[in-house]
Amino acid sequence: MTQTLIQQLRSERPLIHNITNAVVMNYTANGLLALGASPIMSNAVQEAGDVARLADGLLLNIGTLNEHQVEAMLEAGKAANEAGVPVVLDPVGVAATSYRAEACRKILSTVNVDVIKGNAGELAFLAGEKVETKGVDSGEASNTDEIALKVSELYETMAVCTGKTDVIGYQGEVFNNDTGHQWLSKVTGSGCLLGAFLTAFLAIEGDRVGNVRAGLYHFGKAAEQAASHPHVSGPGTFVPAFIDALGAEEEAGR
Repeated sequence: MTQTLIQQLRSERPLIHNITNAVVMNYTANGLLALGASPIMSNAVQEAGDVARLADGLLLNIGTLNEHQVEAMLEAGKAANEAGVPVVLDPVGVAATSYRAEACRKILSTVNVDVIKGNAGELAFLAGEKVETKGVDSGEASNTDEIALKVSELYETMAVCTGKTDVIGYQGEVFNNDTGHQWLSKVTGSGCLLGAFLTAFLAIEGDRVGNVRAGLYHFGKAAEQAASHPHVSGPGTFVPAFIDALGAEEEAGR
């Protein structure tokens, strides 16, 4: 199933509009290209709506916010909704500052998002729970199933809670993904790349829950394959092997 979706994605080469943070643009673009999607990294307010209408998927990532970027996200999100383009929101560090929290509230009240993807701390904050934060990093939580379901219900969307076990909450159901490797947490932007990755899988035809599950599975299996490479000894050597694994002709670990 996953391999079929990957082949379909590579055949269609969906255009993914990324309004994302400055730290991860290159990594995100390379990861999407390896997968077989076509990235465009556009933050300008003046073209946000036009680019979103042309795209097959839109990622909104609040990692390095500023006033103009928030405005671009709102314009792109509204245009994507009008054009039927799927939207993924990655609320990076939403609990860290009131500015991030307010920006996220504004996006969620203006744009219909198809998926909210975040770690347990980020989603717990959106669910109204108290979380500990350090910069944009949030604390862990043990009740990830409950958190994902609550976010899904509150915002009437699919919620993806990432961690050692990824949890999808949607319409009262929970789905788990156990693929992955610890070095993903040691590389800046891996979670942000996953947001773009899931956007690409949502951009192709098929059941959206099934597509998201396939995206999580392939991402995690590629990480496992990269970590097992004989020349990989840590996070630094892991990254290029991971990009290679994302673009492998055969599904990683199949």
